[in-house]
Amino acid sequence: DELLTKIESEDLTRYGLIPEFIGRLPVIATLNELDEAALMKILVEPKNALAKQYMRLFEMEGVELDLRDDALREVARQAIKRKTGARGLRTIVEQVLLNTMFEVPSVEHLSKVVVDAAVIRGETEPFLLFEQPEALPKAASDQ
Repeated sequence: DELLTKIESEDLTRYGLIPEFIGRLPVIATLNELDEAALMKILVEPKNALAKQYMRLFEMEGVELDLRDDALREVARQAIKRKTGARGLRTIVEQVLLNTMFEVPSVEHLSKVVVDAAVIRGETEPFLLFEQPEALPKAASDQ
């Protein structure tokens, strides 16, 4: 990785790129792979972080989405394993939550969806928590 930071135009020519193309590259920048900690930050810290976006989607249906820390860590690990980096985070979360997102509007009394690492790995389904429906007052004819 350190060697790539020292790359020059001549190196690109030796690699096979034509000088006319290289001339159109005013700056040569190298990028390093993101580690698990960096991917975790991307998932939760920005104003429009991916985790916050999905929590808001569920909130719009009146359901709390609880993405456990181990789940977020597993998402980051899978992105590293797949070599998809930050752009792959959405794909992983989407694959895991897609069915649940479509089911949520039709499930009565659902209050919370809990996602842990086992859910991300595909070993189990998200855990659904339900609230008890409020007791209905008895009709006068039932008394």
